[in-house]
Amino acid sequence: METAPAIDGAALRAARIGAGLTQHQLAHEVGVVGGERISMWERGEARPRSPQLLHAVARAVQVRVTALLLPPEGAASLRWLRFAAGLSVDEVARAAHVSVASLKRWEAQGCRRLPSAATLNAMAETLGVLSTEVESALRP
Repeated sequence: METAPAIDGAALRAARIGAGLTQHQLAHEVGVVGGERISMWERGEARPRSPQLLHAVARAVQVRVTALLLPPEGAASLRWLRFAAGLSVDEVARAAHVSVASLKRWEAQGCRRLPSAATLNAMAETLGVLSTEVESALRP
């Protein structure tokens, strides 16, 4: 199972309160069971597991997704970029014309030899970032 990027629990709590929502209301709004899940996210004990869920949370509290993610140490990882873009592994792989297995491996381990410029550019365009950011994210 993939690990979602860490969210900033304090930022989520502040955004939720700013949006005038209780934990239970936010949970209902994004389709998760009970406010306990939101509470766990705010305490850093759990995190939204899919980019789509993370984006639903950001929409519900009216902030950018990146405002809810803890900033990466150094260069953003490929997984962080994908979650920030709200895309699944399948969507990025399809857009970049690479296999899902390759993309999962790159997210987990980086890659020793960078993909072609065309692949880097396709990934960058899909993720909404510069190709140099994708290159940095792919380095082990």
